[in-house]
Amino acid sequence: MAGKEAATRFDDEQIIEIEIERLRSFKDHPFKVEDDKDMHLPKDSIKKYGVLNPLIVRPVPDGVYEIISGHRRRYAAQQLGYRKVPVIIRVMNDEEAIIKMVDSNLQRERISYSEKAFAYKMKNDAMKRTAGRPRSQIDHNLKGKRTVEIIAEETGESPKQVQRYITLTNLIPELLQQLDDELISFNPAVELAALKEKEQKQLIEAMDYAQSVPSLSQAQRIKKLSKDGKLTLEKMQEILSEIKKGEITRVTFTNE
Repeated sequence: MAGKEAATRFDDEQIIEIEIERLRSFKDHPFKVEDDKDMHLPKDSIKKYGVLNPLIVRPVPDGVYEIISGHRRRYAAQQLGYRKVPVIIRVMNDEEAIIKMVDSNLQRERISYSEKAFAYKMKNDAMKRTAGRPRSQIDHNLKGKRTVEIIAEETGESPKQVQRYITLTNLIPELLQQLDDELISFNPAVELAALKEKEQKQLIEAMDYAQSVPSLSQAQRIKKLSKDGKLTLEKMQEILSEIKKGEITRVTFTNE
């Protein structure tokens, strides 16, 4: 299901068709590409009309191209049997590519906590590297502003909230998954991200033991114990076994 090998134009940029096998995912791409219900829309659209919006790619060694924007379109087209997809080739350095990749994916309607966390971190790190270059090479938007402030302005978040998302990248995968599954709330997760990796693994054990997840106040107490060097598995089990405010102890009376 490949189109003709002809170049067209899109917003004054040349579009060419490239074999899907010559496209590779962006390195450390933080956004999940899964055959879930969110994939139905691009699949249905491509099935009816073809790939209308070209992928944005950049050339990398060995004659292949790295996808900047269009991972989901590539996946959907591949699932539908396409051998080629339309692309726009742009030459970008690593920092420019990261920023473009993040910005294009943040427009998605639904993004998980972990996806947004790693996306913000990747963009923040890329912008910091850009800011470290000679002033003549720095984008005018960066001059005199912190990188988290720029991200905040562009996303509608507060700088503090952007930083809190970035902090979440310190969580181990098991806790990040619990956050994405909304078993752990956002604010407690930010507090728990301060724990050492070993302590986070013990926290998973404690949660399993107590059959409970930390509330904000419990997460703050656990964080303080860690900071003071007094956190143990037993302490976490004890804290998580407490009855949280608002919980009701149900007592069943039997008829005599």
